[in-house]
Amino acid sequence: MYITRRVEFSASHVCANSAFTDAENRAVYGPAANPRGHGHNYVLEVTLSGDPDPATGMVFDLKRLKDVLNETVVEPMDHRFLNYEVPPFDHVVPTTENLALEVWKRLQPKFESGRARLHNVRVYETEDLYVDYSGT
Repeated sequence: MYITRRVEFSASHVCANSAFTDAENRAVYGPAANPRGHGHNYVLEVTLSGDPDPATGMVFDLKRLKDVLNETVVEPMDHRFLNYEVPPFDHVVPTTENLALEVWKRLQPKFESGRARLHNVRVYETEDLYVDYSGT
């Protein structure tokens, strides 16, 4: 069985690789390479898998999941300039792909033991663009 919780946060970023020239960054990332940055209202969906607890009927307490997401992802990233305020994006390009991977890395240890397992992380950068990550 799968359960999914959704949270939202706003953050700005610049997509630019420090090993590239300005022209190369513009060619690869387009307007997202603007050094002043730009922002998104990200939507994060986290899916857990597991069997419901016979006593509670829940795979995982959804209120507790919301608290974990807020503490682990929303509070550290909301209203932040990712490149300057949120490691590892001081040296990793904060693409949506890398953001999904980082969210997975932050959440996965929280679900190593217990009934529920981290199954999938989905990060929407815009309404029509999202990245799914399900571990390696």
